[in-house]
Amino acid sequence: MQKVPVSLWTLLAGLVISAISIWIGQNHSLLPLQASQQAPLVDGFFNIMFTIAIALFLVVEGTILIFLVKFRRRKGDDTDGVAIEGNTALEIFWTAVPTVIVVALGIYSVDVYNRMGGFEPAGHVHSPVAHVSGSAMAATLNDESSSTTAPTIGIGGTPKSHGKPADLVVDVKGIQYAWLFNYPETGISAGELHIPVGADVQLNLSAGDVIHSFWVPNFRLKQDALPGIPTELRFVATKPGTYPVVCAELCGGYHGSMRTEVIVHTPEDYQAWVTENQLAQKQDLHEAVAVNPANLSTSEFLAPHVHEMGITAATLVQLQK
Repeated sequence: MQKVPVSLWTLLAGLVISAISIWIGQNHSLLPLQASQQAPLVDGFFNIMFTIAIALFLVVEGTILIFLVKFRRRKGDDTDGVAIEGNTALEIFWTAVPTVIVVALGIYSVDVYNRMGGFEPAGHVHSPVAHVSGSAMAATLNDESSSTTAPTIGIGGTPKSHGKPADLVVDVKGIQYAWLFNYPETGISAGELHIPVGADVQLNLSAGDVIHSFWVPNFRLKQDALPGIPTELRFVATKPGTYPVVCAELCGGYHGSMRTEVIVHTPEDYQAWVTENQLAQKQDLHEAVAVNPANLSTSEFLAPHVHEMGITAATLVQLQK
C-alpha cells in the first residue's frame, strides 16, 4: 500500500483548519450588539484577529496531540529519544509567518483607527460642565475647574465628516464615581447620555480628579478622560436603545459602580426629552443638590406659578398665613 505524502496531509490539514477557523471567526457571539457606525470597523478587525488566533491554536494544539501519540514511549522501550539539533528552514518559517501577521494587523489597525476618526480630533472648545444627579432632576452645582482648551486627543470626525461641525455637542465630566453630562446648546444637565439616532455626536471629555475612561461596549468606543487635558469622542449611533456606559480605568474604591447609560432616541423622542428637561431645569436652582417637592412649603411650591394664578408672591404668603 502506497504511503500518503506528508505534503498532502499538510495541505489537507491546512484546508480543514482554515475552514474551521474562518467559520468560527465569523460566527462567534463574543461581542454585544452593534449600535454605532464605528462598530462594524472594530468588529471586522476583531474577527480577523480571532480567525488567526483560532488557526494558530488548532495548529499548535493539534501538533502537540499528534506528537503525544506518534512519539509516545512504547512499552519496554527505555532508549533515549532521537537527538534533533534543529531545522533552519523551519525556524525561519515560524519566525517569518508571525512577523508578517503582526505587520499586516498593524497596518490594518491603523487604517481602522483612521477611518474611525482617531487621527482627526476636531478641537471643539469645551463648555462648563454642570454636576447633576439624574436627567429628571433640576439640580446643578458650580464647576469652576471646567476646561476651555480645545481637545487635541481622542477620536474625532471620520475622514468624511472631518472639518464639519457635529450635530450635537455634549460636555462630559468624569468624577469619582459618576459621569456628568451637560448640553451647552440647550442648558440641560443629566446623569445619563441622551442622543438622537443617526446624529453626529461629539463628546468633550474631562476629568475632575483622576483618570477615567468612557467606554460604550455596544459602540466599540473607549476614550480616556484626563485631568487637565480635554479629550474628544465623536460617533454616530445607529440603533435606538439603552446601552451601558462603563468606566474602564481603575479610578478608586468604587470604580466598579461608576456606570451610567447612553439612551439612543428616535429624533421625535429625543426632541420630547429635550423639551421636558428644559422645562424641568429652567428654574434657577444654582447650588441645589436636589429639589424634593415634599420638602417645600406651600408658598415655595406655588411660587413659580404665581404669574399664572394672577397673584403676587406677597399675596401668596398672606394667603398661606
